[in-house]
Amino acid sequence: MTERLPVDEALRRIRTDQPHTARIWNYWLGGKDNYTVDQQAGDQIRRLHPGIGDYARADREFLGRAVRHLVAEEGIRQFLDIGTGLPTADNTHEVAQRIAPESRIVYVDNDPIVLAHAAALLHSTPEGSTDYLDEDLRNVDTILEHAARTLDLSRPVALMLLGVVIFLEDDEEAHSTVRRLVDALPAGSFLVLSHTVTRPDMPDVDAAVAFWNEHGTPKLTQRTPGAVARFFDGLELLPPGVVSCNRWRPDADEGELPEVAMFGGVGRKG
Repeated sequence: MTERLPVDEALRRIRTDQPHTARIWNYWLGGKDNYTVDQQAGDQIRRLHPGIGDYARADREFLGRAVRHLVAEEGIRQFLDIGTGLPTADNTHEVAQRIAPESRIVYVDNDPIVLAHAAALLHSTPEGSTDYLDEDLRNVDTILEHAARTLDLSRPVALMLLGVVIFLEDDEEAHSTVRRLVDALPAGSFLVLSHTVTRPDMPDVDAAVAFWNEHGTPKLTQRTPGAVARFFDGLELLPPGVVSCNRWRPDADEGELPEVAMFGGVGRKG
């Protein structure tokens, strides 16, 4: 789809008999846009890996810290947020426009339940602008064509890919998709990316992902921290690099936090 579907058509596409990752994420974040089937699956995953709900919070807080840095310290005023997820507190436009009301944001997702709630993502400040596109991450050309209606792609853009590349199973396709998006943006742009990781010291994460891939939709792909870092090849990684999301520039009073298996980083295009 390249145009917004009517909400009633989006609602007809929603499966309430099968758990869905966006709704489980919403459940773990304390939201209300989920069903009993999502809560049951979320609870089962949490039994397999008790700390997994922390990933959702760590990823969300990483988004907030990254956006605040990009707006306040790097002067970014444009965001292309692909894999938006269900609207919740402190969405990208809310964080950015709180600092710079003139910020412009384009959201992209292909989940019908996100589409049904997309109006919540379009409450821009008068000085800025937001838009939403119902589209798959793989359809790079369509995304860029639509984004250009709201964003000036000759000026720096922050490309936000939080927890979405995990849905591209093939490594070559995943890396080429991210590269095509980054290549289309001018120097001074940024990539903000987070991804579930697999590591020998986190076997319970693998068990939780295996359970999800057997029972839920869409399927998830884990990658090693090194494979996640490859998405930033050719970019200048901002310190501290690709790390556990809750360790990317945490607030000074948080101390040393235990790692979560959701790693992220921010890279600048030269």
